[in-house]
Amino acid sequence: MRLPRSVAGWTIAVFGVLALAMGAVGLLWPEALLRMLGFEIPPSRAPGDYTGVFVTASSMASFNMGVYYLLATATEWRVFYRFTVVFRLVTFTVFTLAVLADVAPGRFFGVALWEGVGAVATAGGLWWDARRSAGAGAAGVPGATAAAGGIGSTHDEPASDGPSGAGTPVVGPATDAVR
Repeated sequence: MRLPRSVAGWTIAVFGVLALAMGAVGLLWPEALLRMLGFEIPPSRAPGDYTGVFVTASSMASFNMGVYYLLATATEWRVFYRFTVVFRLVTFTVFTLAVLADVAPGRFFGVALWEGVGAVATAGGLWWDARRSAGAGAAGVPGATAAAGGIGSTHDEPASDGPSGAGTPVVGPATDAVR
């Protein structure tokens, strides 16, 4: 797997690794995950208590989300990065409201905070990367045409051969990051 090639990519990679790890913990040791989130663990579950099913489903979703984030990082899929900023802010809001409404324990605010800080970090990374790319284009740095003109997917990635033949510029998945 490729290392992230941008600041925003690193923020997505960190979240992806942690989502993958937390998903694995929830699948292998659900009680530990519930304790980390501030939920009480009763000695036994009453009939009709589907906490285990919910934790399994949430953990599998977290595991899968980690894979998606790491795939987005490997491909420098900047549209996905921007998408996550919006929805992580929505998640922050919903989780915060759940704590304030006493639907979730106070320690659950840590999850909300993680989402909010992650969204802000990714937004900051996107801003920094765009600024860095724009500065590189203005300074005449080799490879800056990639960010400015839509060739490759990052400012330092060369144009690749496309289906039209050798030397044909191919627009990469992250080209629109600075537009």
